[in-house]
Formats: sequence, structure tokens, C-alpha cells
Amino acid sequence: MLLGGDAVARLLSPSAAADALVRALADGLDPEAGTPRTATPVPAGELLTMPAAWRSWAGVKIVGVAPGNPARGLPRITGGYLLLDGPTLRPLALLDGAALTALRTPAVTAVAIRALAVPDAREAVVFGTGPQAYGHLVAALAERPLERVHVVARDRARAEELVRRADALGVTAGVSGPDAVAGADLVLCCTSSREPLFDGRLAPARALVAAVGSHTPDAREVDTALVRRSEVYAEARSAALREAGDLLIPMAEGAVGEDCVAGTLASLADRRPASSYDRPRLFKSVGMAWEDLVLAAAVHRAAADARGSGET
Repeated sequence: MLLGGDAVARLLSPSAAADALVRALADGLDPEAGTPRTATPVPAGELLTMPAAWRSWAGVKIVGVAPGNPARGLPRITGGYLLLDGPTLRPLALLDGAALTALRTPAVTAVAIRALAVPDAREAVVFGTGPQAYGHLVAALAERPLERVHVVARDRARAEELVRRADALGVTAGVSGPDAVAGADLVLCCTSSREPLFDGRLAPARALVAAVGSHTPDAREVDTALVRRSEVYAEARSAALREAGDLLIPMAEGAVGEDCVAGTLASLADRRPASSYDRPRLFKSVGMAWEDLVLAAAVHRAAADARGSGET
């Protein structure tokens, strides 16, 4: 079964994807045992390989990261996902890898938003203009009653395009600068930046900051000041301590210790929002292979159900 990008997006909404992740965690999936990704340098950039197996499923995602592609009018991230039958390793489906990533990362953040964002969150700041920025906006709107979105990006034209897409979703949006964080309930960092995007001292105590754009120890989207101030959560401690420069750099500076991670995605999956907020919450995501597997399987099941019911 071949499932292209349009099919992946159509078959599973961000909220349904978040629900699938929560169910897997409730069923005993252990993110700490996840297989680390491997990165292989190639002339055009790097190839990432992310294998996983759980219960009746196995699979592997191969991702191409080509920094020169945007200048050619092509996506920076490419790739595919091969879903296999767990007991036999028989191929079941090939999914568009970029589309699966564009679904997976916002779904992971949605789980964190459910537990960590103030219930009445009205104002958001989105750093970035690519598929992840838009996907996170859609996911956040499904979880919280956002009314105002500030788009922050280096490219004014692309920022204005995301503003138009946000307007189409029914939320008031505009292009802003990093200082907009000072009034935010929700800050979504969805960039390829290797340096902090804003002054962490500006984030209000009621804010949730989700940093999802980097997965290497030497790159970060948030600064040490924010990490030091925040209650920190990550998908898994093992992955964060291996790949999350947002946390590893402050640790290397001696600003925080390895115990700065207060909880993980598994601890957030069944948690309800707190009644009071005395400091920012920071959720750091690097993307893990088990998430791709769970959602590839969910998309495959949805496609099979649609075929069985005669839907196209």
C-alpha cells in the first residue's frame, strides 16, 4: 500500500494522532527504550535512519536533510517510511516520510499542550514558517481556544503567507518580532535555527514553550535563561540527554543538571492541566522513532478501514 502526503494528512488529524500516541503510552510503550536515530553525512546533507518495533508492528523511516533544497524551491526534509508486519517483517505500506513527520511532531506537542498549557490560552507566538509551523498551529488550535497568533520569521514574505493561512483557520494573526513572547500563553519554536530565538527572561509564568526544531547536541532554539526558569519536560530522558542541545548546552554551562527534566511524555499522557502556574513550562522534542511507528500504523489502519467502507 502506497500512502502519499495527501493521504497521510487526510486519514489522521493532529488530535487523532495525539490520541494514538497517548493510547500507545497507556498500553505500556516505553519511550526510554527507543532505538536512537543514526545520522550519515552525504554530499547533499545527511541521511537519518529511525527504526522501531512494538507489538504487531515494525518500521523504519529514512529522512533526507538537504539544507540547499529551499533555494531550489524544494523541501528541506524528504524521505519515506516503510511499515512492516511485526512478526514476519513483511512490508505492509510505504508512507510519505515528510508528511508523517509533519503529522507526528505536532501530535507530540499536542499531548504536551493538553497537560501543560493554560486551559484558556488565547495568544500564541509561532517561530518559523514551514510545514512544522503550520502543523503546530493547526494542532494548537484543536487543543486551546487561541484568538491571536504572532508569526516570527526571518523571511517577511513567508511570514505573511503563514499569517494568511492562519487567518483562513479563523484566528487573527500578524507578523511580529521575538518580543511578542512577553504576552504569550503558548510559544511554538519550529525552526532550523542553531541559536536561541528569543530572550528567555521574557516568557511569562503562564507560558508553555515547545521547542521542536532541533535534534543535535550543538543546536538550540531556547536560551539558558529560559531553561533555568522553567519546569522542563521531554519526550524521554534518554533522548533528551543524547540529542537535545536546548538542554545539553545549559548543562555544559553548569546552569542546570541532568535532573532538570521534571517529566516525560509518558508522564504527561494522562495528566490534566494544573490549576496554577508559577513559572514557564518548557517541552523539548527531538522526534523519536517509536512515534513514527505508532502513527504510521494508525494511518495504515485508517486507510484499511476507509478501503473496507468503500471510501476513496
